[in-house]
Formats: sequence, C-alpha cells, structure tokens
Amino acid sequence: MKAVFVLCLAALASAAPKPQGDGPVVAILRDERVDQGDGNFNYAFEADNGISMQVSGTPGSEGQVNMEGVYLLPLADGGFAEIRFIANENGFQPSGDILPTPHPLPAHAIEQIRFAEEQRALGVTFE
Repeated sequence: MKAVFVLCLAALASAAPKPQGDGPVVAILRDERVDQGDGNFNYAFEADNGISMQVSGTPGSEGQVNMEGVYLLPLADGGFAEIRFIANENGFQPSGDILPTPHPLPAHAIEQIRFAEEQRALGVTFE
C-alpha cells in the first residue's frame, strides 16, 4: 500500500506544471528617476529588448498629476510601435499608428447631427 501511495505521489509531482524560467533574460540598460516630491517628476526606462518609456509629470489644476510621455512596444514583425500619451484632468489620451480608430460616421448620421444642432440653435426642444 505504501508503494502505491509513493508511486501516485511521484506521478503527481512529475505532472505538476513547471515554472516558466527558460525565457530570455532582459537586461535593463537605463533606469533614471527624478522625483521632486511636489508632483514634478521625470523617469526614463530602457531594456535591451528595445522596450523603453519616458514620462514627465507636473502638478495639475485639480489636484491630479499631469503626465506626458512615450513608450515603445515590440511588434510581431520585429519592429516597434511608438505610443505617445497625455494624462491629465481629461483622462488618458494615447496616440499612435497601431491604436484602433473609430469608423467614420455615415452621411445620414452626420446630417442628423447637423439638423439637431440647427434645431438647438433655434431653441427647439423636445420633452
């Protein structure tokens, strides 16, 4: 009975998932940080695989910290995508060629919006 238990335990141990530690080691080439303690800061980060990020921050008018920066992300084809962003009282606003964009509005929707704005300007309301 003990032998069966030991064999079952050995089978469980050999079937257990192994940690994924066999990937490439990424070296940090640059890690610069400056924090003035009043909401003003800068940091820059760069790894040897091409991933990098640079951000600067300043105090905002509504108690938030406004940030502006850029980061590079690796693409499947070996290139990199650049994402620029602003984060302030209006939220996070990224821009970059790889980000999805909304479909253009159809002509009839644009006409409906124009007509509604015209009615609002004339004081027309609906309840």
